[in-house]
Amino acid sequence: MSYCCVPGCTSYQRKQCDQELSFHRFPTDQKVCREWIVKIRRDVGPYFQVTDNTRVCSKHFTPDCIVRSLTGLHRLKQGSVPTLFKWSCELKTRRTLERHQSVNDIETFEEDEEEGHSFSDQNTGEPSNSGFGALQDHDYLATSPSTEEQLNAAQKEIARLTKENENLRSEKFCLQRFQSQSLVRWTQMQRLNKTEQAATAGFHAQDICLFDQFFLFLCRMRQGLLSADLAVRFNVSKATVSRICITWANYLYFMLGTLPVWPSREAVDELMPPCFKKTFPKTCVVLDCTEIHIQTASSKVLNTVTYSHYKGTTTLKSLIGITPFGTVSFVSNLYTGCISDKEITKESGILKLLEPGDEVMADKGFLIRDLLADINVSLATPAFTGPSSVKMKFHTPKRLPA
Repeated sequence: MSYCCVPGCTSYQRKQCDQELSFHRFPTDQKVCREWIVKIRRDVGPYFQVTDNTRVCSKHFTPDCIVRSLTGLHRLKQGSVPTLFKWSCELKTRRTLERHQSVNDIETFEEDEEEGHSFSDQNTGEPSNSGFGALQDHDYLATSPSTEEQLNAAQKEIARLTKENENLRSEKFCLQRFQSQSLVRWTQMQRLNKTEQAATAGFHAQDICLFDQFFLFLCRMRQGLLSADLAVRFNVSKATVSRICITWANYLYFMLGTLPVWPSREAVDELMPPCFKKTFPKTCVVLDCTEIHIQTASSKVLNTVTYSHYKGTTTLKSLIGITPFGTVSFVSNLYTGCISDKEITKESGILKLLEPGDEVMADKGFLIRDLLADINVSLATPAFTGPSSVKMKFHTPKRLPA
């Protein structure tokens, strides 16, 4: 396939729009060949050599230079030279000179005007000002705005930009619009708790205050919004959203993880609902496991350990305990998904919190009766036989033979 070697020409034989063009080799006559090279403004050297594949398209030849053969091929006449180029079609506009009136002519015109003479147009008879066309290009009597006017205009522009900036700030989905002064800042909390171990680098996010960082974390935890969605809402990057969530999760775990959430027996009895008092008056905690889906690891050993047959995927497992009145009273550490309910109950440490005579409610999949019997704790397992009737199975602690 051929293409045109003329600078600035993009003709190519494969293009649909250039199918009608013809591409011609350089002539074998050395004199005419040198004339072609001069016309197309190319220099023979390391970047340009005339070969059998060097072509010039028919755009650069006049129609009388090209003849069509009987077979339909387009050929050049003997001695034809390219003459049509982009640079040859561009016509340079000539500069026009304007004649200006001299000072003497102006003084003469003023004297004639005082005598009552005026120039008149021959066709209309109206005064003609053609002689002063050059003087009318500029209005030398026009005055520039004063400093006071410029200052007033600048103040109006500043007020407009300030209002626009406030409107843009109010559109951000942030807690700053209705924040309270009673919230305690992170630096104040550090001084109150007298700790310097917590890292504060994650709290210095770009273009977002501390209150809005906590608000972003709550939106992430409560609503489960994606990082990309939160990045758009708070006008920050996805990396900033991820860093804020990780920082606040570690900080809240550090500050709240040591708080006692396990209630006493007296608190459970006082707040227990009437339905529990009639059926399970000794119940202190309701146990169940929850699993969190995680990304599949590249290691086959880790996949085997974290694979949960119940969920059919790789998970992390935790034991959750709630009181009869619905508050969370126990959260274990995370374990691999292959661990059984019995093993996680044994390893989580909840058995140390139970007292003799307590009652634990759990699903029928929790085979922990022997573990509870060792500490004199009973197990209540609800068995749902239908949508309208409920039957409960009670397991009293039994001592295993020594």
